[in-house]
Amino acid sequence: MPPVHETLPRGRSPFAAAFLSLLFPGLGHAYLGAYRRGLGFGAPPLLLGALIAGFAVRLSAVDLAGLAVQSWFLTAVFIGNLVALVYRAYAIVDAWSIARALSGASALRTSAALRQAGVASLASLVAVLVVMSGLHLAVARYDSLLSDTAACIFDPESGCQPGSSPDPSDAETDAPDSSATPEPSIGPAVSGGPEIPPWNGKDRLNILLIGADEQGGGHNTDTMITVSIDPQSGQVVMFTLPRDTVDVPLPPGPARRVWGSVYAGKINSFFVAARNRSDVFPGTRATRGYTGLKTVLGYLYGLDIQYYVEVNFDGFRKVVDALGGVTINVQVPVLDDNFPKPGSRRERLFVPAGVQHMTGAEALEYARSRKSTSDFERGARQQRLLVSLRRQLDISQVLKNIDSLSQAVGQSLRTDIPRELVPQLLGLAERIDTRSIRSVIFTPPLYQIECFNCPPRGYIIQPRVARIRAAVAEAFQIDPGFAEARDALAEEAAAVWVLNGSGRAGEASRLSEYLSYLGIAASAPNQKPDVTGLPATTIRAYNGAEDKFPLTVAALKLVFGVEVVPIADTNVRVDFEVITASTTPQLTPPPAP
Repeated sequence: MPPVHETLPRGRSPFAAAFLSLLFPGLGHAYLGAYRRGLGFGAPPLLLGALIAGFAVRLSAVDLAGLAVQSWFLTAVFIGNLVALVYRAYAIVDAWSIARALSGASALRTSAALRQAGVASLASLVAVLVVMSGLHLAVARYDSLLSDTAACIFDPESGCQPGSSPDPSDAETDAPDSSATPEPSIGPAVSGGPEIPPWNGKDRLNILLIGADEQGGGHNTDTMITVSIDPQSGQVVMFTLPRDTVDVPLPPGPARRVWGSVYAGKINSFFVAARNRSDVFPGTRATRGYTGLKTVLGYLYGLDIQYYVEVNFDGFRKVVDALGGVTINVQVPVLDDNFPKPGSRRERLFVPAGVQHMTGAEALEYARSRKSTSDFERGARQQRLLVSLRRQLDISQVLKNIDSLSQAVGQSLRTDIPRELVPQLLGLAERIDTRSIRSVIFTPPLYQIECFNCPPRGYIIQPRVARIRAAVAEAFQIDPGFAEARDALAEEAAAVWVLNGSGRAGEASRLSEYLSYLGIAASAPNQKPDVTGLPATTIRAYNGAEDKFPLTVAALKLVFGVEVVPIADTNVRVDFEVITASTTPQLTPPPAP
């Protein structure tokens, strides 16, 4: 700093000089008349501030959020904050010292008066330094908070989450599944399939969203939503696989040699099965389960699932609360007379239809209930909840609750998305129109076969793999209006039989495939119908199906150009029958992509 050789005014307050330097380095020196010294202290922060402001005006809230998880940025903030603390403290003490020197030299006071003034002046200096340090300590605290939270999220070995320590009940010595072909040894640390390359920023991006139930020390992946994003068009499709799906095909390699060609257990248990097999999937115990789940679901869908994001249910509740709750349009009321509560209690749960603002606990109950509704309706509710949270995310609410939100996120969220990719993904998410997000839930009977009591596995659903893969492959290649109509028909889930009344070979099978392409759960049982008095195509709706399934009725009338005939016959288990005739149009679905 330049030496003090200006003519300085006498009798200026040391406290005022220190306080002004607290407001900005150099102001205290200007107050004392040491303008060149004040400029020397004030110029560096002014230039640095202008440089930072020049970059900041180009950054959006999304860009800042992306920077906030970068290790280098958090380290730079820590070092910069420490340097600023030392620099400001030096400027304050320097201004105070000059003022003290001037004050002491100009006043003719007794020794007692000088001592008393010195103690008061020193106390004022300490007070100013404490205030200044408190601001920097707050910055350091939030920087450390973000750093710790980011480490918990992006480092699978951090051990931040409850239940991340090894569980003796699922040790790595578990024996292979009983359905597997006996294999004495397949060697250590082998790959469960071809390595998935990282996302290149141009091709289709696929991220597996996992909702995990970790109660009782377990780890059941009860929610599995694969978000598929086309970065060129900004289109998003979410694929949900129900938790009770069994016989999911396994990729060639070690996984087949352990479990066979399919995984016979329910898919929500595969995470733990994969985590315990170091001889099947690479990585550590903290990462193998995710690697296995991405590999197997990717093989089922015909996709490369690059990354995963997992949240446990308790953490989800805390995150929603920290965000101030969530507003959801409940389309179908939820009634569950036996909803599980903490402490092994069971209580009645009712969520009425209409727009509801929910707390974290209420949103979790809405997402998890499946006793009075199906697991497939639950999947639709979970997708609707995610979209609602995305639409309502408010950065001001995030900042206001940063403490509770950081703690909740750090204890519940895990991902293998590279930190350096986060800004690009946040920018991509900002461009997505949430109103155009499509949801596909792989439900029976269109995409799966349902069995209510299949010994010894109980209730299970088995995937129609070809139909699932075709739906995934064409997700971005079909007209959005057609896709929306097909999804609506699939959700209605009316059962349709196509019976060959014309005698043309393979007609019923072709038409059932075409109706399935439209989203109708159609099949062609090997039955010869009675066509007496039926000169044209006949559509029969049994036991009130014409009122229960209005979308299916409209679609069948449009396809075949005839009216639907209602029939009451409680012995018939199907909703609709289509009996073909010589005038029935010959329709086939387009080839799968």
